[in-house]
Amino acid sequence: MSRIKNLLKKHGLSGVNKAKRTPKHPKKSHVVLAKVGDKVRLIRFGEQGAKTNQNPKQRKAFKSRHAKNIAKGKMSAAWWANKVKW
Repeated sequence: MSRIKNLLKKHGLSGVNKAKRTPKHPKKSHVVLAKVGDKVRLIRFGEQGAKTNQNPKQRKAFKSRHAKNIAKGKMSAAWWANKVKW
């Protein structure tokens, strides 16, 4: 079995670049197997229990605060948090 298939099965993911909630993880709320080109990376992101996306002002503040990390693309936790949680 390939490394990607092993990671997908181990973490219960349905495919690459598809985020999944992790309610039993002690710290992070989501996990995703990110793939860009030949690079594959398991990324955990989001604070467990954090209230997000409450209002436009909070969304704007998050995007402004993390803009530099969001710009790094799919291989960064900030990009996934922006896409999934905000």
